[in-house]
Amino acid sequence: MSMRPDIDVGHGLEALFAPRSIAIVGASDDVTKIGGRPLQFLRKYGFAGAIYPVNRKAAEVQSLRAYPDVAALPEAPELAVIAVPPESVPQAVRDCAARGVKAAVVLSAGFSEMGEAGARLQAEIGRIARDTGLRVVGPNCLGAIGVPAKSIATFSVALESAFPAPGPVGIVSQSGNLGSYTLRLASERGLGISRMLTTGNECDVDIADAIASAAADPGTRVILCCMETCRDGDKLRRAMALARAAGKPLVVLKVGVSEAGSAAAASHTGALAGSDAVFDAVLREGGALRVPSIEQLLDVGHALAVLGEGRLPKGRRIAVLTASGGFGVLLADAASAQGLTLPRLAEATQQRILQAVAFAAPANPVDMTAQVSSRPEVLAQVLDAVAADPVCDTLLLQSANAFHVPRLRDVFLAALTQMRERHPQRLIVLCARAPAEVRRQLDALGIPAIEGIDAACATVAALATLGTQSAQQPTVETMPRAPLAAEAFATEASAKAALAAAGLPVLREVVATTRDEAVAAARAIGFPVVLKIVSPDIAHKTEVGGVVVDVRSEGQLIDAHDTMRARVADKAPHARIDGVLVAQMAPAGCELILGTKTDPVFGPMVMVGLGGIHAEIWKDVALRPAPVDAAGAEAMLRSLQSFALLDGARGRPKADVAAAAQAIAALSRFAARHADDVAEIDINPLVVLDAGQGAFALDALLVPTSKTEKDVHA
Repeated sequence: MSMRPDIDVGHGLEALFAPRSIAIVGASDDVTKIGGRPLQFLRKYGFAGAIYPVNRKAAEVQSLRAYPDVAALPEAPELAVIAVPPESVPQAVRDCAARGVKAAVVLSAGFSEMGEAGARLQAEIGRIARDTGLRVVGPNCLGAIGVPAKSIATFSVALESAFPAPGPVGIVSQSGNLGSYTLRLASERGLGISRMLTTGNECDVDIADAIASAAADPGTRVILCCMETCRDGDKLRRAMALARAAGKPLVVLKVGVSEAGSAAAASHTGALAGSDAVFDAVLREGGALRVPSIEQLLDVGHALAVLGEGRLPKGRRIAVLTASGGFGVLLADAASAQGLTLPRLAEATQQRILQAVAFAAPANPVDMTAQVSSRPEVLAQVLDAVAADPVCDTLLLQSANAFHVPRLRDVFLAALTQMRERHPQRLIVLCARAPAEVRRQLDALGIPAIEGIDAACATVAALATLGTQSAQQPTVETMPRAPLAAEAFATEASAKAALAAAGLPVLREVVATTRDEAVAAARAIGFPVVLKIVSPDIAHKTEVGGVVVDVRSEGQLIDAHDTMRARVADKAPHARIDGVLVAQMAPAGCELILGTKTDPVFGPMVMVGLGGIHAEIWKDVALRPAPVDAAGAEAMLRSLQSFALLDGARGRPKADVAAAAQAIAALSRFAARHADDVAEIDINPLVVLDAGQGAFALDALLVPTSKTEKDVHA
């Protein structure tokens, strides 16, 4: 079933951006203080509604009548900006709620960021918000701006010199400085802004609310998000679904990518599915685009704002056009590094290019030669030829200096104007430096100019990712939670039995408590077999010599059994031994590492990678929120850089990818169903046989949650 966007995410925030009246609680005459600056900005930039300074001691603040408290105001303001000492904030919030204020922005600092006492104050504000329905932003935040209404609930220095122009870009950020910096840089690029909301300590309004509110805003078409953490994974998913349903691209700069502080768990999965990898998977599943830098956040945001709706590429094929063969090679290399492809242009297209420029290299990249620098009609003819060729999704036109030389600038602008008239919906991106006035002309043509070869290619790749995601609405299967019996966690055998009952394929195996039982089990299963020690106290059997493979006769089995028991007794003398697992020897195949990890914020995640160095050293793994269906599981496999090893590389037989996908899907459903009890699952390896022959879990480890661990060891 499809995820239902929930209407409660982001509700009640419009008072932040278009209030009829604003109260400044803690208003000050000193415009260097946080209680003085919002009032100064509101007056400076011409907020049309009523402004009510609240100050217990002054009758007038910044030439406006002041009031001793919120109760004394002539009307209930829709928005309150609170800038009082931290110990006074809870009462100020109560007063606002009692007066009927719809939203409050707490600019004051001194809360959870300062320790336990501050955290208690912050929790009290959160309780007031929940009990009264007043939406509270902050505390310790830089506040909000509604650009069209000139609603200003911030003390940001970004407003000291100028107020942003209105436009389609909404900015949401947990960090006040990052949000403010993004606002300033976007304005310097000439981008119009619809709103900015910084959420700070998030006692009530969080980043998911901010995203959802922007998604519902008719004036916002692009959402730029600076994210540090997430406190409610399900709420963030609902907010992303709202943005996706509204057709509004969500571009996320998620800071904090290092693995510092994430302890390695008992399973391989725990080490490979770190918190940043989980964020990556959740954002991708939600249709958001994650970018690695503030520069790319702005490049992509700029391109999306300029392109408008309905002009995202539907694929990753590009045509590169330059006036220099050297630049063409550089762009081709940079594009390939971003996963873009440069298909050969159609023969008819190449002939049209050669008719315009006899000495051109027309295949792709297209070297138009320096002739295009003097004759706009030549450039227009080449652009028209390539734009008419459906083999490419995006045209990437590069120029080193044309827009800084008046004569060349006019040539390029004339040709681009003509191209836009002939191909109004064709996607073209410039890799070029351009002065602000030229950039405005290009923006008006719907042609973003990105400075730098790598930056331009990264932007085109980002647009292609968004364009292809828009056609892939995710489906989420709801899995009712169910308890898992404590005995399932005891040993490999009990873990595999529980997983097999849930549909994960395993080979025949028997737990033998004596040597004679082991011999009888091997006869029933058939040689060759594998012997493994069974102990609730030994997670990694190979480390204590607790595994013997390729046992081919009864005599060899008796010897291996006794030797292994003695070896384990020597290396793990205090371990409880339940017996020896006698298992069918798996045929040779391709080995996968497969597992799940229940993230504390986002819930169960499923991970798969090829075994050996591919997963452990190269981190070549695919990660998705659980559960996934078989199609999603196969997409995970195909996303691996090493998928060619499953797909018959160098004459190898193709592996049973369909069976592997079914196993991944079964494991993911098990993890989702038992997420309350299972912290991690490790299947290492899942051996995948040749096509049509299946896939089997050879080893399994279930790691209980801390809650369940008490029951396991009870």
